[in-house]
Amino acid sequence: MKKIFSALMLFWAANVFAADAVYTSFFSNNAVGGYDTVAYFTVGKPLKGSSQFATSYKKTKWLFSSAENLALFKADPSKYAPQYGGFCAWAVAAKNSRASGDPLRWNIVKGKLYLNYDKEIQQLWKKDIPGFIATANINWPKLLDN
Repeated sequence: MKKIFSALMLFWAANVFAADAVYTSFFSNNAVGGYDTVAYFTVGKPLKGSSQFATSYKKTKWLFSSAENLALFKADPSKYAPQYGGFCAWAVAAKNSRASGDPLRWNIVKGKLYLNYDKEIQQLWKKDIPGFIATANINWPKLLDN
């Protein structure tokens, strides 16, 4: 039953978020659920950001846990922003569609941050990360055009 629910959620999310370049939830305009994307690189774990340390990038609000992390992001946002706008990297690759990325389901690969939909999807992602990245890099520009 859970697999059916996950599949339905992936399908639903793909249709709802089709026009966005950066994933945000319905209840917020914060990228990555309000998590500090720099923290994945500097402390190796997700940290909640604060509205005290915020900026706008790609028409989306990004939150950080410190002034230092905010400054790092502002200096090079493409280095710290998740790939595929924070949408699920596996969905972009395997389904050629968009689904929400969970900030607690993440990987850094060759200096790039990738998010996945949930634990089950992340396990699928881990079976062929290089292959999924190659495919997602082809699919993502086309998804932006939709």
